[in-house]
Amino acid sequence: MAIVSFNATARENTGKGAARTLRSQGQVPAVIYGHDREPQALSLNARDLDKLLGHIQAESTVIEVTVGGQTSKTLIREIQRHPIKRQILHVDFQALVAGEKVTVNIPIVLTGIAEGVRLEGGVLDHTLRELEIEVDPSNIPDRVELDVTNMMIGDSLHVSDIKVPEGVEVLEDPETSVAVLAAPRAVIEEVPAAEAVEGAPEAAAEPEVIGKGPTEEEEGEGGAGGGESPGKK
Repeated sequence: MAIVSFNATARENTGKGAARTLRSQGQVPAVIYGHDREPQALSLNARDLDKLLGHIQAESTVIEVTVGGQTSKTLIREIQRHPIKRQILHVDFQALVAGEKVTVNIPIVLTGIAEGVRLEGGVLDHTLRELEIEVDPSNIPDRVELDVTNMMIGDSLHVSDIKVPEGVEVLEDPETSVAVLAAPRAVIEEVPAAEAVEGAPEAAAEPEVIGKGPTEEEEGEGGAGGGESPGKK
């Protein structure tokens, strides 16, 4: 389990005006809530916060937030960013208590080199990169691993193939695909060309289709509006 420490300052003023003033001073408004405690408004140093988020998996890392000499174990539950500038506007922390399970997403890491890639030039597609789990805060794993060494072209691995530590409950559908090994693109594209019949009328061209916490504070701080998943910066 990854644990990091962060210092914050309690604040009394809330509202849009106070939030704008904080941001102009290089601070980020935040709040800690949860476990029968009153939400506590905080001020975070924006530069220190950016540095922290740059080297952790925010949604699954326990952050020990110290305010006025008191430390609380927390998880980041929401990060609000400016839609254009990507500046952090607000952060929600959830206080944790041992024995109370929490839901988190942890990274799925593929290990090994697939035989189908090494011998046949196949293409490995990592289709699910995070695993949703329920776990005691003291036992949050940093990640889970899935060995792809024995995969050949046409093979796939699923959530049910992932081994998790004791005490971790997987919330994803067991049949959800995690990794798929496909044939090389060049081979796929050459098959129709080889099967084409000389002199046959051409099919009409078709257009290409590409791609397919607490209640919000008055200052527009917590809650779901405009927020993003904490793992995405």
